[in-house]
Amino acid sequence: MSDTHDDMESISKAVLFFNSRKVDMVLHAGDLVSPFTFEALGKLEAEFTGVFGNNDGDRLMLAKKSGDRLFDPPYVMEAGGKRLVLMHEPRVADELVESGKFDAVIYGHLHRHEIRKKGGTLIVSPGKVARLLKGESTVVLLDTGNMEASIFRL
Repeated sequence: MSDTHDDMESISKAVLFFNSRKVDMVLHAGDLVSPFTFEALGKLEAEFTGVFGNNDGDRLMLAKKSGDRLFDPPYVMEAGGKRLVLMHEPRVADELVESGKFDAVIYGHLHRHEIRKKGGTLIVSPGKVARLLKGESTVVLLDTGNMEASIFRL
Protein backbone atom coordinates (compact mmCIF):
# COMPACT_ATOMS: atom_id res chain seq x y z
CA MET A 1 0.00 0.00 0.00
CA SER A 2 1.07 3.59 -0.39
CA ASP A 3 0.01 7.19 -0.14
CA THR A 4 -2.67 6.89 2.54
CA HIS A 5 -2.53 10.66 3.22
CA ASP A 6 -4.57 10.57 6.46
CA ASP A 7 -7.66 9.16 4.69
CA MET A 8 -8.89 7.16 7.69
CA GLU A 9 -11.89 5.68 5.87
CA SER A 10 -9.74 4.31 3.05
CA ILE A 11 -7.03 3.15 5.46
CA SER A 12 -9.68 1.24 7.43
CA LYS A 13 -10.90 -0.38 4.20
CA ALA A 14 -7.34 -1.41 3.35
CA VAL A 15 -6.82 -2.87 6.83
CA LEU A 16 -10.05 -4.88 6.53
CA PHE A 17 -8.97 -6.07 3.08
CA PHE A 18 -5.54 -7.23 4.30
CA ASN A 19 -6.98 -8.85 7.43
CA SER A 20 -9.66 -10.69 5.43
CA ARG A 21 -6.94 -12.01 3.09
CA LYS A 22 -4.82 -13.04 6.09
CA VAL A 23 -1.68 -11.50 4.62
CA ASP A 24 1.59 -12.07 6.47
CA MET A 25 3.09 -8.63 5.94
CA VAL A 26 1.91 -5.19 4.87
CA LEU A 27 4.39 -2.84 3.24
CA HIS A 28 3.70 0.90 3.09
CA ALA A 29 5.58 2.89 0.43
CA GLY A 30 5.28 6.25 2.19
CA ASP A 31 3.07 9.29 2.72
CA LEU A 32 1.16 8.17 5.76
CA VAL A 33 1.32 11.87 6.77
CA SER A 34 0.16 11.97 10.43
CA PRO A 35 0.76 9.68 13.41
CA PHE A 36 -2.98 9.25 14.06
CA THR A 37 -3.17 7.00 10.98
CA PHE A 38 -1.94 4.23 13.27
CA GLU A 39 -5.34 4.26 14.98
CA ALA A 40 -6.48 2.37 11.86
CA LEU A 41 -3.18 0.77 10.85
CA GLY A 42 -2.79 -0.56 14.40
CA LYS A 43 -5.67 -2.95 13.65
CA LEU A 44 -3.60 -4.82 11.06
CA GLU A 45 -3.20 -8.48 11.93
CA ALA A 46 -0.07 -8.67 9.78
CA GLU A 47 3.47 -7.49 10.33
CA PHE A 48 3.92 -3.87 9.19
CA THR A 49 6.95 -2.27 7.55
CA GLY A 50 7.06 1.08 5.79
CA VAL A 51 9.16 3.95 4.58
CA PHE A 52 8.78 7.68 5.00
CA GLY A 53 7.40 9.73 2.13
CA ASN A 54 7.81 13.36 1.17
CA ASN A 55 4.58 14.42 2.95
CA ASP A 56 5.22 12.67 6.25
CA GLY A 57 5.26 15.26 8.99
CA ASP A 58 6.09 14.22 12.54
CA ARG A 59 8.57 11.47 11.68
CA LEU A 60 9.54 10.87 15.29
CA MET A 61 5.96 10.17 16.37
CA LEU A 62 5.19 8.26 13.16
CA ALA A 63 8.14 5.98 13.89
CA LYS A 64 7.03 5.55 17.50
CA LYS A 65 3.41 4.77 16.58
CA SER A 66 4.62 2.26 13.97
CA GLY A 67 6.59 0.37 16.59
CA ASP A 68 9.78 1.65 14.95
CA ARG A 69 8.80 -0.06 11.69
CA LEU A 70 9.12 3.05 9.45
CA PHE A 71 12.46 3.60 7.77
CA ASP A 72 14.21 6.09 5.52
CA PRO A 73 13.99 5.02 1.89
CA PRO A 74 15.28 3.15 0.06
CA TYR A 75 14.85 0.36 2.60
CA VAL A 76 16.32 -3.03 1.74
CA MET A 77 14.60 -6.00 3.32
CA GLU A 78 13.77 -9.65 2.96
CA ALA A 79 10.27 -11.12 2.86
CA GLY A 80 9.26 -14.65 1.98
CA GLY A 81 12.86 -15.44 1.11
CA LYS A 82 12.94 -12.63 -1.48
CA ARG A 83 15.12 -9.54 -1.47
CA LEU A 84 13.00 -6.37 -1.74
CA VAL A 85 13.66 -2.67 -1.76
CA LEU A 86 10.92 -0.32 -0.57
CA MET A 87 10.93 3.38 -1.40
CA HIS A 88 8.58 6.30 -1.81
CA GLU A 89 9.83 8.34 -4.73
CA PRO A 90 10.96 6.18 -7.66
CA ARG A 91 13.99 8.33 -8.52
CA VAL A 92 16.50 5.46 -8.27
CA ALA A 93 14.11 2.61 -9.12
CA ASP A 94 15.66 1.91 -12.52
CA GLU A 95 19.17 1.81 -11.08
CA LEU A 96 18.06 -0.60 -8.36
CA VAL A 97 16.36 -2.82 -10.94
CA GLU A 98 19.45 -2.77 -13.17
CA SER A 99 21.66 -3.77 -10.23
CA GLY A 100 20.11 -7.24 -10.36
CA LYS A 101 20.25 -7.46 -6.57
CA PHE A 102 16.51 -7.39 -5.89
CA ASP A 103 13.56 -9.64 -6.60
CA ALA A 104 11.21 -6.66 -6.35
CA VAL A 105 11.41 -2.87 -6.27
CA ILE A 106 8.34 -1.31 -4.63
CA TYR A 107 7.59 2.41 -4.77
CA GLY A 108 4.79 4.93 -4.25
CA HIS A 109 4.50 8.72 -4.71
CA LEU A 110 3.03 8.83 -8.25
CA HIS A 111 -0.49 7.77 -7.18
CA ARG A 112 -0.64 5.35 -10.13
CA HIS A 113 -0.56 1.58 -9.84
CA GLU A 114 1.94 -0.37 -11.88
CA ILE A 115 3.12 -3.95 -12.06
CA ARG A 116 5.80 -4.87 -14.57
CA LYS A 117 8.86 -7.01 -14.84
CA LYS A 118 12.28 -6.01 -16.10
CA GLY A 119 14.82 -8.79 -16.31
CA GLY A 120 14.40 -10.83 -13.16
CA THR A 121 13.00 -7.95 -11.09
CA LEU A 122 9.35 -7.19 -10.41
CA ILE A 123 8.53 -3.47 -10.26
CA VAL A 124 5.46 -2.59 -8.22
CA SER A 125 3.62 0.60 -7.41
CA PRO A 126 0.43 -0.06 -5.43
CA GLY A 127 -1.05 3.28 -6.45
CA LYS A 128 -2.72 5.25 -3.69
CA VAL A 129 -5.06 4.31 -0.88
CA ALA A 130 -6.28 7.87 -0.27
CA ARG A 131 -9.20 9.22 -2.26
CA LEU A 132 -7.23 12.26 -3.41
CA LEU A 133 -7.96 14.19 -6.57
CA LYS A 134 -8.61 11.70 -9.36
CA GLY A 135 -8.04 8.00 -9.72
CA GLU A 136 -8.92 4.96 -7.69
CA SER A 137 -7.95 3.73 -4.24
CA THR A 138 -5.84 0.63 -4.81
CA VAL A 139 -3.53 -1.82 -3.07
CA VAL A 140 -1.40 -4.64 -4.41
CA LEU A 141 -1.02 -8.19 -3.15
CA LEU A 142 2.37 -9.77 -3.85
CA ASP A 143 2.83 -13.52 -3.54
CA THR A 144 6.52 -13.95 -2.79
CA GLY A 145 6.25 -17.67 -3.55
CA ASN A 146 5.72 -17.15 -7.27
CA MET A 147 6.49 -13.40 -7.40
CA GLU A 148 3.10 -12.58 -8.88
CA ALA A 149 1.35 -9.36 -7.97
CA SER A 150 -2.26 -8.27 -8.41
CA ILE A 151 -3.97 -4.88 -8.10
CA PHE A 152 -7.12 -4.59 -5.98
CA ARG A 153 -9.51 -1.65 -5.83
CA LEU A 154 -10.79 -0.71 -2.39
